[in-house]
Amino acid sequence: MKSTRSILMASLIGALSLIGCSQSNEPSEATTLTLKAYPTTQTKPVVDSYFGTEIEDPYRWLEDDRSEETESWVKAQNAVTFDYLSQLPSRDRLRERLTRLMDYERESAPFEEGGYTYFYRNDGLQNQSVVYRVKEGGTDEEVFLDPNTFSEDGTVSMSSLSFSEDGSMAAYQLSEGGSDWRTIHIINTSTREAIGSPIEQVKFSGISWRGNEGIYFSRYDKPDGSELSAKTDHHKLYYHAIGAPSDQDEIVFGGNEAQKYRYVSGSVSEDNRFLAIYAANTTSGNELYLIDLEKEPSKLITVLDHADSDTSLIHTQGDTLFFETNLNAPNTKLTVAQLSNPSPEDWEDLIPETDNVLGLSAGAGYFYAHYMVDAISKVLQYDTNGTLIRTIDLPGPGSARGFYGKQTADTLYYTFTNYKTPSTLFSLNPTSGESAVYRESKAKFDSADYDSIQVFYASKDGTQIPMIITHKKGLKLDGNNPTILYGYGGFNISLTPSFSSTVAAWLEEGGVYAVANLRGGGEYGKAWHLAGTKMQKQNVFDDFISAAEYLNKNGYARADKLALRGGSNGGLLVGAVMTQRPDVAAVALPAVGVLDMLRYHTFTAGAGWAYDYGTSEDSPEMFAYLRAYSPVHNVRKGVAYPATLVTTADHDDRVVPAHSFKFAAHLQAKQTGDNPVLIRIETDAGHGAGTPTAKTIDQYVDIYAFTLYHLGIR
Repeated sequence: MKSTRSILMASLIGALSLIGCSQSNEPSEATTLTLKAYPTTQTKPVVDSYFGTEIEDPYRWLEDDRSEETESWVKAQNAVTFDYLSQLPSRDRLRERLTRLMDYERESAPFEEGGYTYFYRNDGLQNQSVVYRVKEGGTDEEVFLDPNTFSEDGTVSMSSLSFSEDGSMAAYQLSEGGSDWRTIHIINTSTREAIGSPIEQVKFSGISWRGNEGIYFSRYDKPDGSELSAKTDHHKLYYHAIGAPSDQDEIVFGGNEAQKYRYVSGSVSEDNRFLAIYAANTTSGNELYLIDLEKEPSKLITVLDHADSDTSLIHTQGDTLFFETNLNAPNTKLTVAQLSNPSPEDWEDLIPETDNVLGLSAGAGYFYAHYMVDAISKVLQYDTNGTLIRTIDLPGPGSARGFYGKQTADTLYYTFTNYKTPSTLFSLNPTSGESAVYRESKAKFDSADYDSIQVFYASKDGTQIPMIITHKKGLKLDGNNPTILYGYGGFNISLTPSFSSTVAAWLEEGGVYAVANLRGGGEYGKAWHLAGTKMQKQNVFDDFISAAEYLNKNGYARADKLALRGGSNGGLLVGAVMTQRPDVAAVALPAVGVLDMLRYHTFTAGAGWAYDYGTSEDSPEMFAYLRAYSPVHNVRKGVAYPATLVTTADHDDRVVPAHSFKFAAHLQAKQTGDNPVLIRIETDAGHGAGTPTAKTIDQYVDIYAFTLYHLGIR
């Protein structure tokens, strides 16, 4: 059983796929680029008072995503940006390279439902992956669901495909234009015909079946104002009975107006015995409740009534409950309890905490303990008594993901990858422990030509930070290598090695790709996470700056050959570092970033990020700390900032584009020197999930062409 809580939090803050846009003819390498005048961004000062300190916000009007003024500004900015990008040399070569590297067949692990084996496949350049199935005992494949047929341009994406207990019905979510708002569709798997009307207003939700009777899902109250930017802070768990009108859906949890939760989810155990309910107000920590679905009337059983830990129910055996938790165990452990006494004081350790961070999965009657050793995977197999069975033999240093499935499964699957090794799918015999290659990657990339090494460097306060650097073999350490330094540093998210076709294109171009495992992430457990939160957030920026300095001192890239890149919380990272140390790199690429730290919590579900950031309303000290690094509030007149390409999207309702709009406006008004400051605003796209392949290629053509040009690579 994989908890809805863990899936939901990963989807909320996980690492993002970025979005893209247009193309043009290749200009001559000798072409002199022309930058049109930036659109005039009018100022309409609004003054806010924080604990007696007044702060002007001259571009507040750009927060109104429904106004004609904002729409005109977006069009004018895009006109300037795309005119400039169209002149950049290397675009045709980059497009060919990206298209070739992404044009290979990719297939997911198979899974069995209702007498069929299902799997996802993308032929390479399809905008969305297609769901296929094969009847048990047969060999003929048939298309089950093809999201590419849901829209002409591929901007409607599908997620959360889930089957009823007998496999006769399926439910899935659709998103339009990359928005986090979803609709749930339920179909008969034999006929593909709809069962009832779509369920609307769904957001940050899984789908969990109760046998063949109905589904649990989560939604917010309809917000006042724009659905793309208005605050959403009352999440509720619903039950939809199959065949009943959706307006009769029952609120299972979260209906109390006096006790609102920002994130609520529910997951039914594999045996259909228990509904686990997760409730939280921030992206770290959750309350946990159970409902015994065999008992009538249903009664809420409290496991945890506080959010001091991240705790999930990952498996059940009769009345025996297995919890993954970091309660009093910052690196996480597996505990076991009985239904009669499910509270923490009665838990027993089954897989104790160690010095390495633990993640867990269950399948085929076993537990799989995924440890991160300096961000590298190590996997151990345990039985349900907590006895170590074996260490899984992995192909080498990298990331192994998977090892979960139904308890009745006789084969499990996992993938292995690192920054230079395309993802390979393995099958595992859980009884013998033998692994075999199930599907080799068809990526057109020769990993033997590249090196990927891990180094450790000292941050400003002496803390040792790991970083993985990948490049072509035989690299000359003379400081002249075009280099992208990528980071995230937040929300307990760990950056573990994984292959990306877009990164492969950069490596083939002769670029160096460096990923720093900054504090604020989860690579070394809760203490590592907390060391990069609230009034310790500056540690994250110092770690990133020190990474740049390491690359300079060790001959990888001087500042004039270095680009900084990050998305979402990583966009904040780039924005903060480029405003604190504009000399540290030549190019800045903040994507879908959280850039206004005084107001981030007033948009959509942003208030849930306060665990990591704190808010400007918390205290005078917290306000002053946020103001001191908030990118929007620290752009200074007369400073030569790096060549900057801000990227965002008009349907991003997680980190609203107003952050990027305001940051770009300040930079354009105050930048000195010749480095351009451009903002690229994708239409019909969101925070990253479900982005069509065509848009991804378009965007990376622009990003890489811009980066190479401003690193002096002709």
